[in-house]
Amino acid sequence: MKAITRTTYGGPEVLQLKEIPKPIPKENELLIRVHATTINRTDCGILTGKPYIIRAFTGLTKPRDLIPGTDFAGQVESVGKNVKSFKLGDRVWGLHDEGLASQAEYMTIRADKAVTRIPEKVSYEEAVVCAEGAHYAYNFLNKFKIDNNSKVLVNGATGAIGSASVQLLKYYGATVTAVGNTKNIELIKSLGADKVYDYQKEDFTQDTERYHFVLDAVGKSTFSKCKHLLLPKGIYVSSELGPNAQNLYLPLITKLKGGKRVVFPLPINCKRSIIFLTELLETGKFKGVVDKVYQPEQIMEAYNYVLSGQKTGNVILSMS
Repeated sequence: MKAITRTTYGGPEVLQLKEIPKPIPKENELLIRVHATTINRTDCGILTGKPYIIRAFTGLTKPRDLIPGTDFAGQVESVGKNVKSFKLGDRVWGLHDEGLASQAEYMTIRADKAVTRIPEKVSYEEAVVCAEGAHYAYNFLNKFKIDNNSKVLVNGATGAIGSASVQLLKYYGATVTAVGNTKNIELIKSLGADKVYDYQKEDFTQDTERYHFVLDAVGKSTFSKCKHLLLPKGIYVSSELGPNAQNLYLPLITKLKGGKRVVFPLPINCKRSIIFLTELLETGKFKGVVDKVYQPEQIMEAYNYVLSGQKTGNVILSMS
């Protein structure tokens, strides 16, 4: 089978497209013919091994997995003898943000992990772009009470996490102010944002509105820059560690002080996320945003594009 491989941490130049043996599923596993996967921020972290904390999960000195990839959408080609919940031919999708070896024509996954059936009218591509970014967005938001009284500002509303956050916030009934770039203003409005800032023309930190939550979905701001935007008990959440990893220790400091605070919710339980998002997909209440589609032969170009920080929504790697 064709697979993207690497044996060391580094930039896109360490990646190679190779022919390697097809994996054999164990008795509790599925063999999946991968049709689509994404190249996302988590994949880039696993590729480069940075920030270094990621190596605690992916291998300290070298990558644990030969093949990168954290999400997938594909078809069940065979099942282990103990698998009862899936059958040959099922269309499925899933996620594991520590690595799934999914950037290949075939992969295996345990049947009890974060994998579920794709709704009938949803394509492989439409499913897979609702995985990684939406998983993080859902985990940022499900730690708080968000309802139709909530006012939320989302910085970076055009990325995978940001575009998912805007949609999920509207699903919960919140009033959303979204920050993005000029070319994507209409996209942000189509996702349901009530108010939009073009950061290339305006400074959102000069907003006179006050919010229950400020979500920095790209990690390009800080608590100190956004603190004045928060209501007295408001909460700042970032998708990144922040300068000097401040978003790891500020939650404790700001909690002890009381008032406005920082929360750094850990993204856990991929299975819960996938099941929840499948329900939204099935009812048409969520739709992932697609930027570009690459072929395996373009893998270095694809990773370089994602690493540039310029992508809108999601980048797909088509393995069909």
